[in-house]
Amino acid sequence: MKINITALALTAGLVWGAALLVVGTANLMWPGYGRAFLDLAASLYPGYHPGRAFGSVVTGTLYSMVDGAIAGTVLGWLYNSLSRQFPGGSA
Repeated sequence: MKINITALALTAGLVWGAALLVVGTANLMWPGYGRAFLDLAASLYPGYHPGRAFGSVVTGTLYSMVDGAIAGTVLGWLYNSLSRQFPGGSA
């Protein structure tokens, strides 16, 4: 069975982007919420600074959507490559 790489990339991008959007927005409403997660995201995505303004949340969301799509693409490609190497998995 092959994975549809495009579908996996879009799904991963949307899920990862939504996670950062929800936690970032919640952090604007309740300062301190998800701070460790947002600090990790800030260390990965240049230009993203948690807790400043909604524009920063949008910046982080866009970065995380692209990052998630790349990760989904790599994961789908790796799965398809390995499934060709090891055929006959459980049915």
